[in-house]
Amino acid sequence: MVLVIWLYLLAARGGFWQATEREEGGPAGHPPWPPIAAIIPARDEAECVGETVASLLKQDYPGAFDIILVDDQSRDGTAQVAQKAAEAIGAGNRLTVLSGRALPGGWTGKLWAQHQGVEFANGKRQPPDFVLFTDADIVYAPDVLTGLVGRAQAGNYGLTSLMVKLRCQSFAERLFIPAFIFFFQMLYPFAWANNPRRATAAAAGGCMLVRREVLNNAGGMTSIRTALIDDCALAKVLKAHGPIWIGLTDRVHSIRVYPAIGDIRHMVSRTAYAQLRYSPLLLVGTVLGLAITYLAPVALTLFASGLAQFLGLFTWLLMAFAFRPTLRFYGLSSLWGLALPTIAAIYMAFTLDSAYQHARGRGGMWKGRAQANVSDANVSDANVSELR
Repeated sequence: MVLVIWLYLLAARGGFWQATEREEGGPAGHPPWPPIAAIIPARDEAECVGETVASLLKQDYPGAFDIILVDDQSRDGTAQVAQKAAEAIGAGNRLTVLSGRALPGGWTGKLWAQHQGVEFANGKRQPPDFVLFTDADIVYAPDVLTGLVGRAQAGNYGLTSLMVKLRCQSFAERLFIPAFIFFFQMLYPFAWANNPRRATAAAAGGCMLVRREVLNNAGGMTSIRTALIDDCALAKVLKAHGPIWIGLTDRVHSIRVYPAIGDIRHMVSRTAYAQLRYSPLLLVGTVLGLAITYLAPVALTLFASGLAQFLGLFTWLLMAFAFRPTLRFYGLSSLWGLALPTIAAIYMAFTLDSAYQHARGRGGMWKGRAQANVSDANVSDANVSELR
């Protein structure tokens, strides 16, 4: 059984493990260059937002390009840091800082901030043709935007997304980040997402270039206002209106630091149970599936004998082989592949913790807000203070 599972994953799951869907600089754009507005939702991001704003304002994009930063009631001077970063390179006039309105019921915080940014962009005298949704901890190489626009125009994509290269320096990051990318591509094979004939839709929220007209026709951010996994939810909505594209890149980096295992646990547990639609049945099925797929080969190798032991070892080596391209992308030794069962077991624990946090009323916790099932209640900082 475990051998058949891994033969299927390697041979019939869109080649996800090969990590071949990449930006690689992207096709060159061509005039006329459409106007673009970057929308950055930011809540308590003073540590990172300055670098993000500076890297965006330094883009070599030939067309009109400005930034809308929605300060989502930050308490650490996020807006001031962003403004100073823009002024330091003489581009203060290209940054608009909006003071985010209070979070209403039925919205997650990030999507509410993005919605306000889209509203502002739609109301401009000359609205942009594209909006670039980007997080406040993302740093761009100078020619990335030109390449993104070129690809979007060449493929007539409503959504063009890059899976940014996450930081991979601490032990916790080396242990979990490549596996996170590996698992994400297993769930959403990029080749399938990029195929208009397949229903699979995926995006990476750190960098999403979206045609504004397509977004508005699809219902805007209102159509996904309760989603915790907002990027893939947006991809699903937009793919119904035309082709989309997603790929890996090593020219767009996240500078968010995950120094300890607990930081990774928080990142995963925030959305893992939402991925399972808050279903206990799906949770049990997922745990059993992970155990059979990743842990059974190790158990067979260590405790079985004869053919069963051989097949267990062969399958263990097969999964390590499948993990190699992702490890190579992150500059890590292939020996990390042998640890994939252990890593998967810890991710299993993170998923169980996600369900536990949801049961406690702290699901989707992010920057002081519990956001799981936001449609069921008015989510506010006051609600969270009561939970504490």
